[in-house]
Amino acid sequence: MNAQSQPTFHIEKIYLKDLSLEIPNAPDIFLERDTPQIDLQLNTKNQEINDGLFEVQLMVTVTAKINDKVMFLVETQQAGIFKIGNVPDKEMAPVLGIGCPNILFPYLRETVSDVVTRAGFPPVILNPVNFEAIYNKNQKYDSSESANTKQ
Repeated sequence: MNAQSQPTFHIEKIYLKDLSLEIPNAPDIFLERDTPQIDLQLNTKNQEINDGLFEVQLMVTVTAKINDKVMFLVETQQAGIFKIGNVPDKEMAPVLGIGCPNILFPYLRETVSDVVTRAGFPPVILNPVNFEAIYNKNQKYDSSESANTKQ
């Protein structure tokens, strides 16, 4: 294999694409002493923006509630532009669905913790995410959906 056909992977840019914080029950919610329930929703998406340039987005919604009252709601999109070359088509999906989200996650995690702290609440530290397991689970789900559709 010559140097021109070797797979390449470069991080071109990592950036915060969107950030939203809501504290709908302020200031009363700051007087609550109960421990909130934290709900987390995590999604990824990617798109080719140019030949060999891909944008990958990692999106999270964190909602903290005490009983039925929303303490805070954070929505953020951490994104990156990646230059990927000479990667076989069958290997591109795992690179975009596992590798890139693994690179973006620490930035997303820091953003969520920072914004929640700046809002006056104790930090929310997101647990590590196994993007490979999520990717594999989604692949099995997609395969079963395809199989069910064909029947």
